[in-house]
Amino acid sequence: MSRKVVLSIVGILAVLFVVLVLVGNVAVAHTNPPVSYQIQWDSPQTEQLARRACFDCHSNETSYPWYSYVAPMSFLVMNDVNKGREAMNFSTGLELEGGDMADEIREGAMPPPIYLPLHPEANLTAAEREQLIAGLIATFGGEGGEQGEDD
Repeated sequence: MSRKVVLSIVGILAVLFVVLVLVGNVAVAHTNPPVSYQIQWDSPQTEQLARRACFDCHSNETSYPWYSYVAPMSFLVMNDVNKGREAMNFSTGLELEGGDMADEIREGAMPPPIYLPLHPEANLTAAEREQLIAGLIATFGGEGGEQGEDD
């Protein structure tokens, strides 16, 4: 291939990348609504582990990585965040049931295996998972027990 052809291909790829970035930024709003619920954690360790493994999808305190601004990843990330917030949200108090959270972690459903390669901080050791499970149950109660239910 001649140098001119290679440069043309590189130029086209660069333009396509810029277009994808612009589409990803315009089409997908990276939002973090206000936090409206304050959790009384059983320990700072439980909070730290939950923030590492759960908060990006299950709170209004999402940290958006660079690739979440590039289409089509921007659409996938926002879809996952929106689904996570609808299922359970630490920032609003929605569906915070310790027993249910513990079951999801024990079964390996949370955090999802597909999430872990790009978020190694969420890949908890077995001891950290057990500590998180115990802390979530202590903070939010067992099956059907929500924090603040009697408040």
